[in-house]
Amino acid sequence: LFRSSPIFVPSDAKYDWLLAKIWVRSSDFHVHQTVTHLLRTHLLSEVFGIATYRQLPAVHPLFKLLVPHMRFTIAINTKAREQLICECGLFDKANATGGGGHVELVLRAMEHLTYKSVCFPEAIKMNGTDSKEDIPYYYFRDDGLKVWDAVLQFVTDVVNIYYENDKTVCEDVELQAFVKDVFVFGLRDNETSGFPKRISTREQLNEYLTVVIFTASAQHAAVNFGQYDWCSWIPNAPPTMRKPPPVEKGVVTIEHIIETLPDRGRSCWHLGAVWALSQFQEDELFLGMYPDEHFVEKPVKEAMAKFQKKLDEISSSIRERNKNKKLPYYYFSPDRIPNSVAV
Repeated sequence: LFRSSPIFVPSDAKYDWLLAKIWVRSSDFHVHQTVTHLLRTHLLSEVFGIATYRQLPAVHPLFKLLVPHMRFTIAINTKAREQLICECGLFDKANATGGGGHVELVLRAMEHLTYKSVCFPEAIKMNGTDSKEDIPYYYFRDDGLKVWDAVLQFVTDVVNIYYENDKTVCEDVELQAFVKDVFVFGLRDNETSGFPKRISTREQLNEYLTVVIFTASAQHAAVNFGQYDWCSWIPNAPPTMRKPPPVEKGVVTIEHIIETLPDRGRSCWHLGAVWALSQFQEDELFLGMYPDEHFVEKPVKEAMAKFQKKLDEISSSIRERNKNKKLPYYYFSPDRIPNSVAV
């Protein structure tokens, strides 16, 4: 008969409370890796990427705007399917959610994947973390909003060049096919997701394109590149636990904790994975870098220069703030945000 664990509190015995916190961290690691990282950045960016390649011709201004943010995404996701999340892959070898648990977790998370939840300002409000008075020094929110606003302004500048009014947006059949492709094939016609089936206004288009670019660049950088920093200390993010949670209080010892944590082999698999995930490419292209020059029009070049200037200002302000901090936060710094999901 299954016995549930009691609720542990800080006033409990030292090792009871320590093990309870380790269990929470282990659970959080699985949600972070499978939902926050895999589903909400990798897989979602792939949906946007495939819809872009299928529905937008290479001469379309929105193709030119979005394609730098699709670089290597389909390739890295294919590699993940072949080596990480496949049968006998890394998840099966090192993670407690291997053997199909990670798939079940993604399927459950899909029920809560809404358009609002991938609009960064809305997501912050939904989490109840938008108040700077109640939660000061929350740099994920503060830096993320700055980058979101910079991307939104850049997108708005480009959209205004090519779309004179809302009517031109409605009449762009290739744009509408792109949006419909995402909804039908990515969201499986799920009305409750709130993802639009068509775009009717320039304002709506601005937000939608910002979601695409922000998800592939800033959001992925913020949840991916800190993984070695935070997950390399095994007790802070155990990928698997060898003993079940205790069903009574006062029995946990330090030996019990050591026996619960992953063994050396699984710890090494885990360390290798979070280290590799946290590395930049040798030829990394960071947010605002467009060496391929898909656009040749002067107004767009000016919009790009304005965007790059704003990103430089944000990077400088983050560097200045982080000076002399024991725990600096730099995951949303534009000079550390790759253009696309490529690792």
